[in-house]
Amino acid sequence: MRRAKSFYLKPLITVMLLGIAVGATLAQQLPQFTQFMYNNLVINPAYAGADEALSLTLLHRSQWTGVDNAPSTQSFSAHSLLRKKQIGLGLTIVRDEIGVHKNTNILTNYAYHINVAEGTVLSMGLQVGLTNLKSDYASLASAPLDPKLVNSINETMIDFGAGLYLRSPRFNLSLSSPGLLSRTVSVSDSVSVNFKRANFMGYGRYRFTLSDQFDMEPGIMIKYFTNLPFSYDVNLNFIYRKVLTTGVSYRRNESVDLILKFQLTRQLQFGYAYDYPINYAARLSSASHELMLNYLFRDFKKRAASPR
Repeated sequence: MRRAKSFYLKPLITVMLLGIAVGATLAQQLPQFTQFMYNNLVINPAYAGADEALSLTLLHRSQWTGVDNAPSTQSFSAHSLLRKKQIGLGLTIVRDEIGVHKNTNILTNYAYHINVAEGTVLSMGLQVGLTNLKSDYASLASAPLDPKLVNSINETMIDFGAGLYLRSPRFNLSLSSPGLLSRTVSVSDSVSVNFKRANFMGYGRYRFTLSDQFDMEPGIMIKYFTNLPFSYDVNLNFIYRKVLTTGVSYRRNESVDLILKFQLTRQLQFGYAYDYPINYAARLSSASHELMLNYLFRDFKKRAASPR
């Protein structure tokens, strides 16, 4: 009886190990956004409440247009500052699809804001939620296959992240570490959750006033994920009368990007990004497109001064 249990246990453990390995690989492929400067909550939980009003952001990214089963990403974020003005709460939902792989992240965000100087705020944030990984390998076959022969994946795991965010009217500095939890398998064939993945995203930008009508805003995003190549985005935006933003970005060894953003009303803004692949990416893919829509529930009306 013991030998029979061992006979069935070994194949089962092998399947579990393969599933966990593939799941961990997929989890490391976090989605990237060209308009990262307008999608801050997805990058850093410490941004929750930084707009000091209820803020809703939708973003859609179509990568490598014209290529079958190319990556497609959608994100939704909502956050607001509570009445005490020290606590911000937020929600982010990111759906990432490439070929047979579909990843969905649903994360809640908490931030605590501290005034460190006049007009300068330091925020500390935490995020926790769920990540669902799906891989439908059976769909790759032209004819139906025996489910026992295909190891499709449908796994849900807890996700956790943290971040710091420093902001003022002129500059923004962000440091975050998403996806800190990883699954490891010990020699005893038991699965445990440990803090062992070193994922970091750093972001900074500064606004220079060129004239009464024009501002210039350079920025940089640095990304380091375990077992993935080091990457960075360098960005330069020009803002005309705080209504029209045009910019260009460079993503290391991957693309040159053009950015447009329109402040349609004081509450509503629309953004578009076009990624032109370069180097090896130009031989493997075509252009990518990204659309962004943000609405800020803030009353901008100024109170009339009393005649007295």
